[in-house]
Amino acid sequence: MRTVTTVTLAVVLALPLTAEAQRRQQQPAQPPQPQLDPSRYGQLRYRHIGPVGNRITSVYGIPGDPNTYYVGAASGGVWKTTDAGLNWDPVFDAQTAQSVGHLALAPSNPNIVWVGTGEAHTRSHISLGNGIYQSLDGGKTWTHMGLETTGRIARVVIHPQNPDIVFACSQGHSYGPQPERGVYRTSDGGRSWSPVLHVDPNTGCSDLAMDPTNPNILIAGFWQIEIRTWGRESGGPGSGIFKSTDGGTTWRRLRGNGLPARDHGKVALAITRSNPNHVYALIETGDGVPWHGRPTDSGELWTSMDGGERWTLTSHDRQLAGRTQYYSRVVVQPDDENEAYFL
Repeated sequence: MRTVTTVTLAVVLALPLTAEAQRRQQQPAQPPQPQLDPSRYGQLRYRHIGPVGNRITSVYGIPGDPNTYYVGAASGGVWKTTDAGLNWDPVFDAQTAQSVGHLALAPSNPNIVWVGTGEAHTRSHISLGNGIYQSLDGGKTWTHMGLETTGRIARVVIHPQNPDIVFACSQGHSYGPQPERGVYRTSDGGRSWSPVLHVDPNTGCSDLAMDPTNPNILIAGFWQIEIRTWGRESGGPGSGIFKSTDGGTTWRRLRGNGLPARDHGKVALAITRSNPNHVYALIETGDGVPWHGRPTDSGELWTSMDGGERWTLTSHDRQLAGRTQYYSRVVVQPDDENEAYFL
């Protein structure tokens, strides 16, 4: 009985194999595949096959002209519209860097446009820049104005009366220690730059705001950040808020008086136009959760009513900056100091 069962089972198992072999014999033979010659690729050229999309890192309009806007993209250069957004023209494509950190127009002459390259929404896959560019004709032509090794420029601030005075907020490439981090200033329209605020090689400038009624007053946010292969190390003793009252020549760190006492991360700032004493600060904290075995502070938004001397914890709402590397910018309505937007 066992012998019959074993033989029957062997025949049953062999039937599919025999059928598959017969099917393969009946199929026509495949012609040999041609060998690819690598030299053929030498004639190929990259071409744009679009459309593509990416993050918008900066938007700037001309006061009094609701039709003209400039937009900076994370990896798509600068675009301009003169018909309120119906049509957009790429005006930066001929430049060697297409990652934009921030752009700004001179308040005294809207034809003067500055572009700081290198997206400042820092993650491991974000494109770097190669410094700062200037246009004197509304984006028709551009000149590279230095700061080649800053990596990422998070903010460009222009003096309201003198367009030759410009500040660049350099975050650095963030892949390790780097001396070209901090605030740079030019007084000759970009022909030369001087570092006016440097904290340490691991800490860069994350934001910079100028008092709209007094250009000698500036407030800077600094962020200690290093990108590793497995993620980012955000925060440390270098992060903080600094203030200058002499046009950026000297700075002092704002400590205590309501600000987080423990190490924190990224800082975003806004000085309100209708009341320059009213300052907003969006600060990345650990929300009270220990970080690397150390305690952290809790909170998200701080405000000051005396130009940054004293601060009040205004909100713990994590939605104001849910993903700090991207969503950490504050914009205040020009004619209402209490209406703020968090981007």
